[in-house]
Amino acid sequence: MAVINSEFFKNPSEQTFNAPRAWLPLIRHFSCHLTRLLIRTSITPNQVTTLSLLFGLASGAALLAGTYSSTLAGAFFLFICYVLDNCDGEVARLKNMCSHFGMRYDTFVDWAVHTVFFICLGWGATIAMGQEWWLWTGIVAGLGGTINYGLELYQNKTQPHASQLPEEETMRKDDDTDMDRFVLNARVVRSDFCFIVLLLSVGGVLWFLLPPAAVGAQAYWCLQFTRSARRWHV
Repeated sequence: MAVINSEFFKNPSEQTFNAPRAWLPLIRHFSCHLTRLLIRTSITPNQVTTLSLLFGLASGAALLAGTYSSTLAGAFFLFICYVLDNCDGEVARLKNMCSHFGMRYDTFVDWAVHTVFFICLGWGATIAMGQEWWLWTGIVAGLGGTINYGLELYQNKTQPHASQLPEEETMRKDDDTDMDRFVLNARVVRSDFCFIVLLLSVGGVLWFLLPPAAVGAQAYWCLQFTRSARRWHV
């Protein structure tokens, strides 16, 4: 699996762009092809991030209707959002345009997209099912993401980001604990979350994601307190 560390940001003009060797995260196998096109244009990494935000918001807007077709559209928009979200860092590295602002902007967009996604999914489920508790599960999931974002902002002030750590500190080690491995796996699952959404949408059961998401979002921000939380950026 691909783990981004400080080497990712060093001498970017000397880096070559290769397709990912590891099969996880899956999303990088899609973003790498688009990145090859984007680096031939004048687009900036932050503009790619903004496009990701727009598709993420479009995903939420589509989910509000609560119909099968609108849910499929929302899932597809989220997939595009995820592809672009991976492209921005790749474009930044290859164009020698990496910046801490870009990294922070990307973090903000991740929070905004997922918060809007869960709340809008809850709203759409309430429209479709006629039961208000679906909306509340979406709000709880969005709240969990907001807490995680707040903790991320706080820790960014006191601890280095994974991308700023020496390479040896971000590599997987033989003495990694089960919790270390769990944190890394959780990061990878989150990176490929859009595929879960696509599969559930095709089956017409995306709403069933809400209860586990409401619980999982709280568990995810709790991982911020583990020693591995700042080691990996997938």
